[in-house]
Amino acid sequence: MTRDRLTLYDTTLRDGQQTQGVQFSTPEKVRIAEALDALGIDYIEGGWPGANPTDSAFFEAAPKTRATMTAFGMTKRAGRSAQNDEVLAGVLNARTPAVCLVGKTHDFHVTEALGITLEENLANISASIAHVVAEGREALFDAEHFFDGYKANPGYALACCRAALDAGARWIVLCDTNGGTLPGEIGRIVADVIEAGVPGDRLGIHCHNDTETAVAGSLAAVEAGARQVQGTLNGLGERCGNANLTSLIPTLLLKEPWASRYETGITAEALSGLTRTSRMLDDILNRVPMRQAPYVGASAFAHKAGLHASAIVKNPATYEHIEPGTVGNARVIPMSNQAGQSNLRRRLAEAGIEVDDRDPALAEILTTIKAREDEGYSYDTAQASFELLARRALGIMPRFFEVKRYRVTVERRKNKENRMVSLSEAVVVVKIGADKMLSVSESMDAQGSDRGPVNALAKALAKDLGPYQKYIDDIRLVDFKVRITQGGTEAVTRVVIDSEDSQGRRWATVGVSANIVDASFEALLDAIEWKLVRDGAPAS
Repeated sequence: MTRDRLTLYDTTLRDGQQTQGVQFSTPEKVRIAEALDALGIDYIEGGWPGANPTDSAFFEAAPKTRATMTAFGMTKRAGRSAQNDEVLAGVLNARTPAVCLVGKTHDFHVTEALGITLEENLANISASIAHVVAEGREALFDAEHFFDGYKANPGYALACCRAALDAGARWIVLCDTNGGTLPGEIGRIVADVIEAGVPGDRLGIHCHNDTETAVAGSLAAVEAGARQVQGTLNGLGERCGNANLTSLIPTLLLKEPWASRYETGITAEALSGLTRTSRMLDDILNRVPMRQAPYVGASAFAHKAGLHASAIVKNPATYEHIEPGTVGNARVIPMSNQAGQSNLRRRLAEAGIEVDDRDPALAEILTTIKAREDEGYSYDTAQASFELLARRALGIMPRFFEVKRYRVTVERRKNKENRMVSLSEAVVVVKIGADKMLSVSESMDAQGSDRGPVNALAKALAKDLGPYQKYIDDIRLVDFKVRITQGGTEAVTRVVIDSEDSQGRRWATVGVSANIVDASFEALLDAIEWKLVRDGAPAS
């Protein structure tokens, strides 16, 4: 059976940059564009040239891509020709092969926001698209507020689409700009638009996620006949975000009826890099990836309950809707107080630890885990600390170094501007073989700001570990979470630290104490020892 071609259009660099707190630099935009191109995206919307210096600089530095690089702008303003509108000229000056122009299709916005007549708006759309085509560019028309406009005045919303289509637009993109249209409505309206004479292979869909249905709405539009799908990596976008391509892409490729009806430019090999691409974006944004994200989240294929884990060992399809490696993710069997021996054996096997089913240490490990979780530990998310605990119980944990003592001090003093500032200093003494090593570090950063006692402790611990230094120099702390597990004067603090190395491995460790510094040190120590174990460092 011949499959229809679906076109994937990414607007991470433009619409995604409208996310609160997100501002890409030009090199970051170049890096993201290259990753999108490698993934197999058909169109990359690079931004609005002339709207801000970063977008303009990006188009000057944009990499050569297989994907069609697209500049974004708006239809010409009333009272001037398309040839003499400097905003439209700025978009065309980016010299991209495709140009996407946004225009009003809701009569309320035309009269209230633009303050022009409905006829003038139609003329602006037609003249702008025709000018783009005359300049030898592929034209796309973003029909802003289309679904709200269609529900209010279907005749006018359709007239706007026809004006762009008749002027030569390759794609008419129906935008649920406010994100309030539900999937059933989207499917029905897209079908109405096609029935009214706008071909489905000229229609795109652009959904926002204000009702948490942007992915479902996009799928409904495809089901109704739209053949271009727009979205962003990790669902970035204004307010609640856009349709999430990291969910849409694997759904379109792997799920029925889409997998058998449609094809995209995404290969199976490229799909296996989806998780890596998703996490690369979070790394650029300096934020922790959402663990529960479908397909690419660290917990997307985590099986905590003993009943689930037991079934997974027999057949992963019992509790997994796809094989995790298809999207570059991995199965996780967390250890927790709900765990049984099925979880334990599977988790040990994943860590490369072979244990006989009758080994009494298995029961000891489970008992220890449950007792420690009663004390406040959580091995559900701290898999590296679990592995170290198990190795110690099994007697296979190498001895690398011994911490003899550590101290952290926090001093308040006046600086040159006569302001009181903090300075944290840590001292760590370790013993490696017969040698003792003392390291001292301050927490002051390059800007002269105190980063706190935990930062000072981490720097001191990793400053000089003698023969082990080469193994730990690439460790980077990427997240630090603190939780008080008991209230009152006997509060217990749990610290979970996420670490990463140059190989892209990410692991979590946990520490618990009434003292946040002690809890942090325990988690930091586990992070280093796990790295040494995994890299095969020799025992001292």
